[in-house]
Amino acid sequence: MQGHPDVIACLIDLLRGELAARDQYFIHSRQYEDQGFVRLYERLNHEMQEETQHADAILRRILLLEGKPDMRAHAFTPGDTVEQMLRTDLDTEYAVQKHLKAAVALCETHRDYVSRDMLLAQLRDTEEDHAYWLEKQLGLIDKVGLQNYLQTQAGGAADS
Repeated sequence: MQGHPDVIACLIDLLRGELAARDQYFIHSRQYEDQGFVRLYERLNHEMQEETQHADAILRRILLLEGKPDMRAHAFTPGDTVEQMLRTDLDTEYAVQKHLKAAVALCETHRDYVSRDMLLAQLRDTEEDHAYWLEKQLGLIDKVGLQNYLQTQAGGAADS
């Protein structure tokens, strides 16, 4: 099924963004694990898996529309500290939101409602889960201080 070239190009760019988000969460989750912040590791590892699922759905759609996927992740710079990593991840989620909203509008313009619905589901996940959680973590740091926050992130299921 031949898709509209503009929609395919947009999906390819979204794919590259999802791959970058996945890789960013991958490195951040492992940094958290290395530092002993088990709860942050578990959450970011979960987010990495969800970004992989998002990328998979977009990849499959590109192939269905007879596009040629580009599997090169967009460039990104991982954070060094917990607060930097959380802020970097939130900035990434805000960028993803912006691109998804534009992609949804483009799909509407070209009457590709299947792609639109797939992207709307990803937008909902980005806004209601990923970005919301990151905003809450940064808010906690502001309220209780970094050291108190970090104490709550050590331990967890992996301690058993």
